[in-house]
Amino acid sequence: MPVDTPSGEPPKRVAVGRRVFIGIAAIGALGVAFGADVQSFFGNAVGSGLGGLLPGGDRFRIYSITGAYPQISRRKYRLEVSGLVERPATFTMADLEAMPATSFVKTFQCVTGWKVPDVHWEGVKLSDILETVGVRPSAVAVTFESYDRADTESLTIDQAHLADVIVAYRMLGAPVTTEHGGPVRLYVAPMFGYKSLKWLSAIRVVDKVEPGYWEMNGYPVNGWLDGTTGATNPDPRLT
Repeated sequence: MPVDTPSGEPPKRVAVGRRVFIGIAAIGALGVAFGADVQSFFGNAVGSGLGGLLPGGDRFRIYSITGAYPQISRRKYRLEVSGLVERPATFTMADLEAMPATSFVKTFQCVTGWKVPDVHWEGVKLSDILETVGVRPSAVAVTFESYDRADTESLTIDQAHLADVIVAYRMLGAPVTTEHGGPVRLYVAPMFGYKSLKWLSAIRVVDKVEPGYWEMNGYPVNGWLDGTTGATNPDPRLT
C-alpha cells in the first residue's frame, strides 16, 4: 500500500530500548516537578523522536518513531482489513464515516506520566469493523500497522471487542490531524497511549498475539490503565 512521505522512501525503523526508556522516565519526572520549561528544553535537545516522550502538563506531546509524519490525504486514505476473516475489505474514509459512529470523552494517558484529560474521540468501534468482515473461529488476536512503516501493535480478540476501542477519525472536536496520527488512528481507551497506534493503515486478524513495536522495545504487552493509580494492570493471558 503506498505511503505519502516527504522523500517517498520508507522511514527508517528506530529502536528504543529499556535503558533509554528508563532514562526518559527519569527526565520525565523533572518535567512533572518543574513544568513545561524543563520539558521544552529536553524536547528541543533530544529532538522530535525521544523528546516527544517527555511528560508535561495536560497537553499532548507529539511523537513519531521515525522523526517524521506520513502525509495521507482523506481522498487517498485506505484501511486494509485481512487475515482470518470471511470477507477481507479495504475501507475508504467515506466507508468509515458511513458506519455507525461512536463518541466519548476520555483521558489520554502516556506510559511516561503525562496525560491530557477530557479528550473528545469519535470514530467506528473496532468490533463493528470486525463484525463487518466476519472473524473466523480460529482468530486469537488482531494486529495493526501504521502508514509510517515502523509502528505496529496488537490486541487480543476480546480486547478488540471492548466498546471503547475505536478506529478514530475525529478528536478534540475536529478531524484527527496528521501530527496526532490522522486521518485515522487507533484509540484504545483503557490502555496507555502507546497502544493507540497512529496513521492506521492495516488491521489483520491472526492466530496468536504478536508483540508490537513498543513491546519489542521493552514495554509491557499489556498496557492496561489502573483507574486510580495509573499503573499497569497485568493480564494473565498475556504473560
